[in-house]
Amino acid sequence: MRVRRSARARAYRLSLDHARGELRLSLPTRANLKRALGWAQEHEGWVRSQMARRPAQVTLGDGAVFPLEGRDVRICWVEGASRTIRLEGDRLLLGGAAESVGPRVLRWLKMRARAVLETESHEMARDNGLIVASVGIGDPRSRWASCASSGAIRYSWRLILCPPEVRRATVAHELAHLLHMDHSPAFHAAHKRILGDDPRPARAWLREHGTALHRFVG
Repeated sequence: MRVRRSARARAYRLSLDHARGELRLSLPTRANLKRALGWAQEHEGWVRSQMARRPAQVTLGDGAVFPLEGRDVRICWVEGASRTIRLEGDRLLLGGAAESVGPRVLRWLKMRARAVLETESHEMARDNGLIVASVGIGDPRSRWASCASSGAIRYSWRLILCPPEVRRATVAHELAHLLHMDHSPAFHAAHKRILGDDPRPARAWLREHGTALHRFVG
């Protein structure tokens, strides 16, 4: 269990990072640690129930199925085939060393994510008279993207696993932050205008399915 003191905390709080299987205890800066740990032990039942809901981890190896832009794709390693990864229908084909399939597929997904998100960000920005300074990717646990006041946008590579409309709504969200660095009514209006549609279904999809996207590892 990771213990974190926070000046903003007003009470004890337990949370579970489903992706890492890590239990976190937050407490006020001056709180008694022994009492906080005792409080946490009293919530063992809640912890067990949350752990039981944790999605099983999926290694991106031969035979594994994962979502790519919202549709299921199966990894197919072919002995003697080229190392180059090819997407053919609902199959991701590759050869090379069997033991390196996972890391190579993961690199391929990150490269695809960056290319798609970079293209969509610049195109959507241009259509709305905005300028994006740079686009990068990472693997944050608590957010899907972030936008700096400089115009630099950083996305979770896992957005490439989402349906395209969910990914595009996330892009529009970050572009709206180029106009409003908050979540005010003006921001939400800009988000909807840039997307050209209601972003609420995309937010609902991420709330329901987003955690499960973190179970895929290379």
